[in-house]
Amino acid sequence: MAAIPDGPVKSETELEVKPDSVNDIAGNPNVVQGIGGTPKTSPSVAATVASVTPPDITDRQTLLAVLQFLKKNKLLESEETLRKESGLCLDNEEQSGSVDGGSVCATGDAEGSDASLLSRVSGVTSAPAAAAVTGAPVPAKGDDQPDVSVVLSAYSQQGDPALYQVYYSGLKKFIESVLDCHRAELSQVFYPLFVHMYLELVYNQHEAEAKDFFDKFHGDQECYYQDDLRVLSGLTKKEHMKGNETLLDFRTSKFVLRISRDSYQLLKRHLQERQNNQIWNIIQEHLYIDIFDGMPRSKSQIDSMSGSLAGEARREANKAKVFYGLLKEPEIEVPLDDEDEEAENEEGKPKKKKPKKDSLGSKSKKQDPNAPQQNRIPLPELKDSDKLDKIMNMKEATKRIRLGPDSLPSICFYTFLNAYQGLTAVDFTDDSSLIAGGFADSTVRVWSVTPKKLRGVKSAADLSLIDKESDDVLERIMDEKTASESKILYGHSGPVYGTSFSPDRNYLLSCSEDGTVRLWSLQTFTCLVGYKGHNYPVWDTQFSPYGYYFVSGGHDRVARLWATDHYQPLRMFSGHLADVTSTRFHPNCNYVVTGSADRTIRLWDVLTGNCVRILTGHKGPIHSLAFSPNGKFLASGATDGRILLWDIGHGVMIGELKGHTDTIYALKFSRDGEILASGSMDNTVKLWDATKAFDDIETDDFTAATGHITLPENSQDILLGTYVTKSTAVVHVHFTRRNLLLAAGSYNP
Repeated sequence: MAAIPDGPVKSETELEVKPDSVNDIAGNPNVVQGIGGTPKTSPSVAATVASVTPPDITDRQTLLAVLQFLKKNKLLESEETLRKESGLCLDNEEQSGSVDGGSVCATGDAEGSDASLLSRVSGVTSAPAAAAVTGAPVPAKGDDQPDVSVVLSAYSQQGDPALYQVYYSGLKKFIESVLDCHRAELSQVFYPLFVHMYLELVYNQHEAEAKDFFDKFHGDQECYYQDDLRVLSGLTKKEHMKGNETLLDFRTSKFVLRISRDSYQLLKRHLQERQNNQIWNIIQEHLYIDIFDGMPRSKSQIDSMSGSLAGEARREANKAKVFYGLLKEPEIEVPLDDEDEEAENEEGKPKKKKPKKDSLGSKSKKQDPNAPQQNRIPLPELKDSDKLDKIMNMKEATKRIRLGPDSLPSICFYTFLNAYQGLTAVDFTDDSSLIAGGFADSTVRVWSVTPKKLRGVKSAADLSLIDKESDDVLERIMDEKTASESKILYGHSGPVYGTSFSPDRNYLLSCSEDGTVRLWSLQTFTCLVGYKGHNYPVWDTQFSPYGYYFVSGGHDRVARLWATDHYQPLRMFSGHLADVTSTRFHPNCNYVVTGSADRTIRLWDVLTGNCVRILTGHKGPIHSLAFSPNGKFLASGATDGRILLWDIGHGVMIGELKGHTDTIYALKFSRDGEILASGSMDNTVKLWDATKAFDDIETDDFTAATGHITLPENSQDILLGTYVTKSTAVVHVHFTRRNLLLAAGSYNP
């Protein structure tokens, strides 16, 4: 049974692999993918193809569609293997159609187009027989042919529609009667079974039975699936299913359930005794049961990890090694402060005082064993201005306040008044000298938050008169006439949803509903490049910690990695089942994390483009992400008002912080990682004791074979303070280099 790799079925009758099991190749978005989402063959795919038995007449359409998919994607070896094993010969131009034994040789037209493959399938049997086999109307000649994924995942008629309620009620009664330790695990089956049984009824045009089924059982589902059920309730006719994104998600991705072996055996035995093939077929075709050895999980453990569009993540999805350590910092001589120089002169003898460095600087002397190789990702070389900025950073670090439960940061709140244009995004520069806001009227506005005003570069005519050899040439090129406290950047043709400053403060990124990401110069306050790759609104963008690279994510469900000097993306991270709503770089720049409306978080390797972590647990779209300064932990916030803490190395959830009552739009760790600040639409900023949250975790729990741990119920112990605004939703938080907390939002009277 291909859908349950961790739990091999031992009875001989169940060892047969159905040809339908190759549906994963074409239908499942989790097929191994390369850069740009191009599918590649994998050992698991090859093994599945090789084990396919010769088909009977009911399986030919599926096999033809798979062959078409393989051919279209130039997977010639897999196509050849499947064709030989299945006994299907497909030579578009040379063979004539016949049905003989186990082989089908179909006639092709002169064009040999991919779409013609499906049109020829209906010629294998009579029209009524074909309709009975596939459960779908026979396409007329000249009609648009169905997409291959639709053919592969079409719901075929499995039984009497009047018995669907009986089947579901029988399973429900059985699960409610088992021991408590198994009931919580087996109850996970209810939701995916309910969805697929309902869709099967609708697809086969049993609309009255589908409505009765939905009305009777939708109230039994978990509350965090209510939004999905609302969409599902609108699919009442077969015509509604065409082009529906939510439906496509359900039909092209297997719902993952993590169940102990004992619980799974109970379920299997029950279905075999009742000979309930209807439910068993749905479990085989649309569910992936990840079986583990050990004690069954409790209701609280299951609830903490469930809620995403496609169930939990498979355990093997989080087993790849992640190099979460920090890169070694370049060794830069830090000159003494002016105060120290004065002290030397007064005393007449030099002071051998070494300036303090921040913890990050001191740790960078030795290579972190968990860090990637220094040259794993090509990073831009440090310019002189970058070195000066690092020196300033180290000096600021010597004056940094050590935060903790007894030493909370001061908070400076920036309120956007009269923001009738609708403030949609905010960002601060690393040195906290500039603030940028994105607005619904398509503008980006930049303010100086220091006494120093914003100035543009002089015109070309004026620049030609400047002495380029003078020491203060950088000051002379700036035009004092243009000095102002703020600048407005025009260029987008839709609301601006994300802004991000480059680490050197020379550039600003913005992304918009118009599908573009724009790069702005903060020297001339003009748009330098418009990056076009997304076809739909872009919800978020962020510069890498080293500059040069940036990432974007949007409504097209894809995150893209860019370099400022390339107009095409370098990588495309494809796998989410809904909008990519939040993007962040790992501190070492080797990984990108994305949060999505499918309620999952994915960590992507920048070098390979592979997804190395899938984190599930949120019950709503994810809108904020933040890495700890040491790169080991991740915090995420969503519309469910919860903050989840993750261990990146082990790929497990280690904490849940409850307290906010609305969407969390802003998360940030302090410079040394002791405090986590969160901002929410509930008009509050909260401070959390990150040190306590991470130190309380038993690292032994991470090695548990079941892949889960018991979360501590200590949200209130970790909460250090709540700060309420009058009527201002918090959309951004930022720690300065000295650990002053800055927050921002727009006043909504």
